[in-house]
Amino acid sequence: MSGKLVTPWEQPPTGSEAIEVAEGVLWLRLPLPMKLDHVNVYALDDGDSWTVIDTGFASNKTRGLWAEILAGPLAGKPVRRVVVTHHHPDHIGLAGWFQTEYGAELVTTRTAWLMARMLQLDVQDVPSNESLAFYRGAGMDPSIYDKRAADRPFNFADVVAPLPLGYTRISQNDTIRMGGRTWDVHIGNGHAPEHATFWSRDDNLVIAGDQILSSISPNIGVYATEPMADPIGEWLEACERLAAMARPEHLVLGGHKLPFTGLPTRMRQLIDNHHSALDRLLAHIDSPATAGDCFAPLFKRSIGEGEYGLALVEAFAHLSHLHQTGQAIRTRRDDGAWLYQRKG
Repeated sequence: MSGKLVTPWEQPPTGSEAIEVAEGVLWLRLPLPMKLDHVNVYALDDGDSWTVIDTGFASNKTRGLWAEILAGPLAGKPVRRVVVTHHHPDHIGLAGWFQTEYGAELVTTRTAWLMARMLQLDVQDVPSNESLAFYRGAGMDPSIYDKRAADRPFNFADVVAPLPLGYTRISQNDTIRMGGRTWDVHIGNGHAPEHATFWSRDDNLVIAGDQILSSISPNIGVYATEPMADPIGEWLEACERLAAMARPEHLVLGGHKLPFTGLPTRMRQLIDNHHSALDRLLAHIDSPATAGDCFAPLFKRSIGEGEYGLALVEAFAHLSHLHQTGQAIRTRRDDGAWLYQRKG
């Protein structure tokens, strides 16, 4: 097969519809109330029951769609297992609901479960001092900062159902049986810590979550929870490792956008795109700059207020990677913002 990226289905499923992308593997799409307005989920036929990969937000609308899906494409067979690729709320949002309402088993990585359960329990009515200090350190636009300081912050629990105690852990080099296939578990990083991907031994399917997407690069950010994290370094390491297994004929089922073939090409693009972004950023910081000053060279497009938060944490992540790899120095400005400058 050609190394070119090919999307076999140009139109995604809508509503409670499903598209069978391989024998016993259904692709479904659930809505999200944000600019990236959907998440892909998958149902794998286990004979007398289904395994569901990822779940969408916990909302009345999504629960209603799942009721239609269970009665329609899933033909009334029970969901006995929910496999979650990573802890982000559009992927784990209804996992606890499936556990509580349907008795499903939750399968995910240890870090994903711990992160999700911790964040689900951590409800805040006002922004934490640590978060506000982090925003100042990143050079957040003052008008956006003032708005965030005054507003109730986003809480994980707003869109994630309570997670009961108990889950089944998966790790690197495990195997799992789903949909009549044996899948190897390979762990990604960067977008989310200990992000699970699944590679079928029996055909050419790869379930990639947000680790590998067809036409966008997943957000890679640093947050107040771990301000010296290096997700860019972790992302590049994971991409290089996963790229070694990629074949042109793999059909990649991602968490957003369209399924595709041509995986070796896409892995090279994902790697090269971030190296190019780091090179542009390094050139830009010949003069000292904060993360909030670096949107133009990094993203090469205008950033609106709705995207500002994700852009800021990603710019900070790239600058911090340059700093931690010895390519840039950083100093504190009087207002608390970190200034990054190319070394030497």
